[in-house]
Order: sequence, then C-alpha cells, then structure tokens
Amino acid sequence: MSANHLDVSMLELFRMEAESQTAALTSGLLALEHDAAAPGQLDLCMRAAHSLKGAARIVGLDAGVRVAHAMEDHLVASQNAQAPLTHDQIDRLLGGADLLAQIAIAAAESGSAQTDEGKIDAYLKSLADAFSPGAKTGANAHVQEPPPAPVVAPPPTAPPPAPVATAPAASAARESGDRVLRVTAENLNRLLGLAGESLVEAGWVKPFAESLLRLKRMQHETTRALDRLRETLTDQRVDERAQTALADAQRLAHECEQALGQRLAEVEMFDRRSYNLSHRLYDEAISCRMRPFADGVQGFPRMVRDLARTLGKDVRFEIVGENTQVDRDILASLDAPLGHILRNALDHGLEPPADRLLAGKPARGVLTLEARHSAGVLQIIVSDDGRGVDLDKLREAVVARNLASQESAAAFSEAELLEFLFLPGFTMKSTVTDISGRGVGLDVVRDMVKQVRGTVRLSSQPGKGAKFILQLPVSLSVVRTLLAEIGGEPYAFPLAYIVRTLKLPKDKIEFLEGRQHFGMDNRRIGLITARQVLSLEDAGEPPAGDELPVVVLGDESHAYGLVVDRFLGERELVVQPLDPQLGKIKDISAAALMDDGAPVLIVDTEDLIRSMEKLVSAGHLNQIARGGSGAARKARKRVLVVDDSLTVRELERKLLANNGYDVEVAVDGMDGWNAVRTGHFDLVVTDIDMPRMDGIQLVGLITHDANLKSVPVMIVSYKDREEDRRRGFEAGAAHYLTKGSFHDESLLQAVVDLIGEAAA
Repeated sequence: MSANHLDVSMLELFRMEAESQTAALTSGLLALEHDAAAPGQLDLCMRAAHSLKGAARIVGLDAGVRVAHAMEDHLVASQNAQAPLTHDQIDRLLGGADLLAQIAIAAAESGSAQTDEGKIDAYLKSLADAFSPGAKTGANAHVQEPPPAPVVAPPPTAPPPAPVATAPAASAARESGDRVLRVTAENLNRLLGLAGESLVEAGWVKPFAESLLRLKRMQHETTRALDRLRETLTDQRVDERAQTALADAQRLAHECEQALGQRLAEVEMFDRRSYNLSHRLYDEAISCRMRPFADGVQGFPRMVRDLARTLGKDVRFEIVGENTQVDRDILASLDAPLGHILRNALDHGLEPPADRLLAGKPARGVLTLEARHSAGVLQIIVSDDGRGVDLDKLREAVVARNLASQESAAAFSEAELLEFLFLPGFTMKSTVTDISGRGVGLDVVRDMVKQVRGTVRLSSQPGKGAKFILQLPVSLSVVRTLLAEIGGEPYAFPLAYIVRTLKLPKDKIEFLEGRQHFGMDNRRIGLITARQVLSLEDAGEPPAGDELPVVVLGDESHAYGLVVDRFLGERELVVQPLDPQLGKIKDISAAALMDDGAPVLIVDTEDLIRSMEKLVSAGHLNQIARGGSGAARKARKRVLVVDDSLTVRELERKLLANNGYDVEVAVDGMDGWNAVRTGHFDLVVTDIDMPRMDGIQLVGLITHDANLKSVPVMIVSYKDREEDRRRGFEAGAAHYLTKGSFHDESLLQAVVDLIGEAAA
C-alpha cells in the first residue's frame, strides 16, 4: 500500500478514532486547566495521545505520528516533573488536538497521507517552546494571559452517518463491555417506521378477539335454543330419526362452543403477547434514536474556555444532566442555538474579574448548561451569574430603533421588553465585533427552536444573572398529544403548547368590543371556535349544553382559548410527515395513525395561533354564547388586504371594516396567495413591494387562475410612476391607487366602484 494512496476504509476508521480520542484529550486538558490536580486526567490525556500515535502509525500517517508523539512526550515529562500545566502549555496541546483532527479529516477525504510539513514543523516548535525550561511553570499556571490564536479544526464537508453512540458514549459502552455500532439515520428511521406499523397492526388483534367473543355468545345462545327445542319436543311424538338428528345438532353445537372458547383464550393470549412485543420493539426503536445530551455538547467546554480567555474573563463552565436522553435530530439541531446563547452569555452577561470583585461577586463567573426531562418535555437551561439584562438600557434601545414610542416602552412589562431581544437585527451593543453586535443570534435561536416544535424564553435578575429556558419535545418521532374532536374528525394538539384545558360555563363568557373573553389566572383570554379557525363553520353547530370544552394555547404572556367539540383523551403518536407535494398545509404540521389504524392530523400550534390572531384583528369572530353569526358574516362582502407594512395594513383594514366590509389581512404576497386560494373574497387590495412574493406576481397569479380570475384586484402603492401603473394594469389589476395621495373617501369609493356596497 502506497504512503500516498492509503486504504480509504482504514483512513475513515482512523478519522473516527481521532474524533473520539481528540474529544477525550480536549476534555482532559480542560479539566486540568480548572484543577491541576484533577485525578486521572493527565493519565487520560497521555493514553489518548498514545492511542492516536499508534493508530496514525498503523495507517501510515507520519504527520499524525509526529504530532501525537511530541504531545505524549511533553505530557509524560510534565507528569514526571510533577509540575502543573500552564495556560500556554494547555493552549499548545489543545492546538495539537485540533491539528490531529485536521490531519485525520484531510486524509479521509483525500485518501492521501500528504500534509503541510511546514505547518507540522511550526506546531512542533511552538509546542517545544511552551515546554522549554524558560517557559512559565507551576506557580503562575493560572494567571490570565492573552491566548494565542487557536488552531481550529474545520468541520467535515460531509458529516459521518449519525452514530448510535459517539465518543463519550462509546467509551462508556466499552468500559461496560457493550459493543458499539454505527448505523445510518435512514436505517434508524426505517426501523422506527416498521416498529410503528407493527404497533398499529398489533392493535387489530383486540377487535378481532372481541368479535370472536360476540360469536361465542351467539354460539351459546344457539346451544340454549337447541336445548329448549329438545325440551319442547319431549312430550310430543317424534320419530327416532328426528331425535337422533337433534341430539347430533346439540352435540355439535356444544363441541363448537367448547372449541370456540379455547380458540378465544388462545387469541386473547396472543393479543397480550403481540401487544407487549410490539410495544417493546417500538420502545427499543425509539431508544435507538436517543443519545446522551453529552454527545451533542462536547465542543462547548473548549469554545467557552477559548472565548472567555479572548474576552479576558474567568469562567467556570458546568454541564448538568450529561446522561439525559435526547432525540438524535433534536440534539443535532441544538448545536447552533446553544452556541449563540453561550456566546451571548460570555460577551453580554458575565463581567470581567475586576468588575465582579467590585460588585461583591467572586472573580470567577459561573456559566451552566443543564438538560433534564420535566412533565414529558425536554428542558435545556442556560444560566449565568452575570450582570443580567439592564431593562432601562433595553427600553432606550427599543425607542432608539423606532420599535416603540417612549410612552409605550415605559408601559412594557419585563417579559414584553425581553421579547425585543429575539427580533432580527436587534442588539444593545453600539460596536460590532467578531463575537457580537450585529443583532444576529437570538432570533436564530428562536427560529431553530420553533423548527423542532419547541419554545424559548428568557428571564433576568439585574446584577444576578440571566436564564434561557428551551422547552423541546423529547423526541421528534413521537409526540404526546391531546386528541379533540372538531367537526366530527379527531385532531391532535401537542401537549407542550397547551397552557390548560377546561370546561368553560357559557355564562362565564364576556364580550368586549365585539370580542369574546373569559377570565383565567387574573387575565383575559380571547375565545375562538376551532370550527371557525379551521374553516369548518358548515360542519354543524358547536356542542350543546351549558359548558364548552376549551383548549388554551400559547404561552404565559399571550394565549387564546380554542373551543372544540369534545375531548378524546391523551395519546402518544408516531409522527408521520405529510407528502412534500402537498406543500405547507395551513394550521397542520404532520399526521399520525391511531391504535386502530385511523389517521389523525397533528395541529401546527404556531400556525394556528397566527390564524387566530388574524381572525381577531379582522374583527369578524362568530359569537359562541349567543349562537353562531356566520350567516350575518356571509351576507357581507369580503376583502383581502395584502401589505407588509403593519401600519398601512391596519389602516386599510379598519377603514374597510368600519364601513361594513368583512376584511382579512395577509402580511406579504405569499401569505396573500395562500389566503385567496383557501377563502372566498370579493376583492383583493395589495401593495407592490413585499417579501417572498411582490404584488405584481400576486396579481398575475390571481388573473391567470381559472377559479380566481373573476376576483378584481386593486393595487395601493407608494409608486406613482407611469411605468409602475402600466406594469400593474398589464398584470391584470382593476384599479391603481397611490398611498401618497389616497384619502379615506378615495379608497372607499374605489372599493364601491369595483364590488359595490358592503351589504350583499
């Protein structure tokens, strides 16, 4: 085997070995930096370097052998001298771990042992300098000093197949004698799908057993009927042949009854065994997708250590709940949001040692990352004991960025103020660095958390610290839900998004400005029927009686009550993604199968809340306590207002609604296109410049759609050039009005000219 053309499979094995051993080496070095006498950590580092040297020699990577050998020699020398490692020495050793990872990745990708010898020589010289007799030793091992530029291993271009166990888990498995295998994510998904199908199929045995039980009862009645017939014929003259036939029928009926009873007992036993086996198979398949929390946070201690030194801060980083089991996909998606939060805490929250001492705190700050299961959900908590969020400065930043007026900002609660930190582009820093200041970070955190059906919230104590709480599903493959019947069909609501369920007496419903509310925990909760949100008004009337089943959705600061037909109980469902060809279905996120094989739709709670907010803002809610008002609504003409400006959108909505029109709003062209396809409108009023889809494209789609081309479209835009008007009319617009010139009367008159008065 040529040194430059190595066995690719062996190089891939070395890459996997390097991934495991460099993680162990990094973990040990960080432990030694916090506690120079940490038991066993120096031995662990030496073993990791020795293992890497041996593995590199086997696959013929001379560069890896040289680096690992030098690191091992210096670690042994440090142990023999009984001198603690200095910050500079740990920096160089961590750089060596990164360099070994680079060598392994490059070799696996190229299939070659070629390396940059100059880079290797430079590293070996810097390592030797750090351990030279003139370098800092023992007494000043923990003095803060500017770190050298770290050698960072680039991420692999193609990540390896998702493992059942990675470095820490694999090491623990080897210590316990278990074998560790690496399988692809596709295999795990197929296994989970088959396990879910077997669980559903096992559910068919019970109904079959129940049908056999009914057959047994019928057989028993048949036997009794024959017995009564024999008793009736006892006093009558019956020839011998008839008596013999009747006796045979009785005997056969009795034998059938006994045989059926035996088979029924066997089926019931098979049902119990099959159900138990299917559940065990399903539980094992689910556990294959679960990984320890530690597997996904291996790089954070190193990142926190390097960034803290760069910022001149002394930080103790603690990870709690490393063995907490987390779904593989959720764990993979947590890397970016947790990285953002940790960097935010280091840069914004934790103070430099001098400032902490002046505030009466220990010089060393504490940053904690915790994972735990609570009430059927996964909670990830990132907390620090830093300065917290300065609410006064936050108010000033909100006003300075024209996000709220001075009066409104002064009235905001703490929770409402902290929500601004999650807006795109929002930052409280006046300068931009390579760490923060661009306003990119917390908005990414919220978006990524929402993608896995989770929520994130922030709390702060000025001068004492801040805490981020991420609440996530335990698994993306399985979701705990509340089943509710709506319009004769079951719908599943993920429990993580439910604030409360209750039976609401109708006399507790109050009306304020035409909207329905009820009191809960000293606050007012808006009330909407699920039939109206899901466009099922024609599916029958809401449940009769004096109480309404209500699901309260949202969070502590913003919630809505959704009236359903009836509760069907809790279920744990295997999530089945919808066919991508269907696109995004409004208010629905996925599907699942019930125990009897019947399909059920899983609600997209975030989308559902947005739909409820649209109905509330449009002001055409059906009245619940006084009977539905859907007929009155349908008698009014409907207008769709499409504009990405909240101010313009609300102005047009109120103007049209106050004049009797039934108005719905959309926040951009794509939202408007989805709305006009799923609802009946007499008129569309749209802006031109909007994200995702502009107004000209929207007009073109409507006018070229066979079902929508009869709907007139009015363009209301700031653009008043002749070429803009021409583009609008060429696309199919029926009217063009400029925002800079229109008044209430001109807009209303244009609407009346196109579709007439509001009343039908």
